[in-house]
Amino acid sequence: MLDRITGMQVFVRVAALGSFSAAGRDLSLSQTMITKHIVALETRMGSTLFHRSTRKLSLTESGRLFLDGCQKILADISEVEHTVGRQKLEPQGKLRLNAPVSFAIRHLGPLMPEFSRRYPFVTVELGLNDRSVDLIEEGWDLTLRIRQMASSTLRTRKLADVRFAICASPAYLERAGTPKRIAELSEHTCLGYTLSPNVGPSRWSFGPNGEKSISVKCALTANNGDVLREAAVAGQGIIYQPSFIVNEELHDGRLKRLELDYPTIEGPSLHAVYPPSDHVPLKVRAMIDYLVECYGPVPPWDRVPS
Repeated sequence: MLDRITGMQVFVRVAALGSFSAAGRDLSLSQTMITKHIVALETRMGSTLFHRSTRKLSLTESGRLFLDGCQKILADISEVEHTVGRQKLEPQGKLRLNAPVSFAIRHLGPLMPEFSRRYPFVTVELGLNDRSVDLIEEGWDLTLRIRQMASSTLRTRKLADVRFAICASPAYLERAGTPKRIAELSEHTCLGYTLSPNVGPSRWSFGPNGEKSISVKCALTANNGDVLREAAVAGQGIIYQPSFIVNEELHDGRLKRLELDYPTIEGPSLHAVYPPSDHVPLKVRAMIDYLVECYGPVPPWDRVPS
C-alpha cells in the first residue's frame, strides 16, 4: 500500500501545478508513480479527485474538499516536525517534575524563576508528594527522591548528600534541660516522623549506619517534616530531621543543634530519577544539570552563612 502522507503531498502538488508531469518534476518522481499515488487515493476513498482531459486537469467537488483537508494535515505535520526538531536544539515544552513536599517548598520552588529565565521555552509543572511515584504510569518526566536507590530500569543521578540534625528551641532546652547523651532522649519530649523507620514515632537511630537506636516518647507525630519543625520552634519538643528542613531555623537561632555522644545517621542521597531512554529530552537534561549546579558540591542548606 502506498504511503498516505506521500500520496497527499503528491495530490497537493498536482492540484497546485495542474499537471501530473509537472508535479513529477517538482517531486522528483516519474509520471507513472504520480498516477499510482492519485489512483490509490481515489480507490481508497471511492471518489474521483480530478476531471481529466487531454488539455486540462481540474478538481472535482470531492477533490476540492480533499485538498482543503490535505493542506491542513500537511501543515500540522510540518509544525510537529519543526517543534520536535527544535527540541534537539534548545529545551522546550512542558516538564512534569515531581518532588517531596517539604524539600520542594524550601529548596526547589525558589529555584524555578532562574530556571525559567534561562530556559524560557520550558514550562514546569510541579507535583509535590512524599509517596513513591510511577514515572511511566503517571507521566512524570523527572522526579526527585531522597532514598537508597534500588536496582531498576530507571535512570538516576545523584544531586546532593542529605545530612540529619537533632535540635530543639532555646525555650524548650531552658525548660527541660539540654541532653548530652542519646540515652537521655527517652526522658525528653520528642516529635516523630511517621514515614521514617530511623526517626519515627518510637525509636530513633544514631551512627552513620543507624547501628545504635534509642526508645523515645513522642508528644506529636506527623507525616510531614514542616509540621514537626514548626512544633519544635514553638517549644513542644526535640526534632530529628534532615538539615534541609531545619536549616533556616538553625541559622537564625530559633532552633539549636544538640551535640550528643553519637553522631546522627547518614541519610540517603537526593537523586534525580527519570525514565530510561536512548534520547533523554533536552528539557530533562537542562533541569538535572541546573539542579546539580544549584545543589553541589555542598548543598545550600548545609552551607554556613557568610
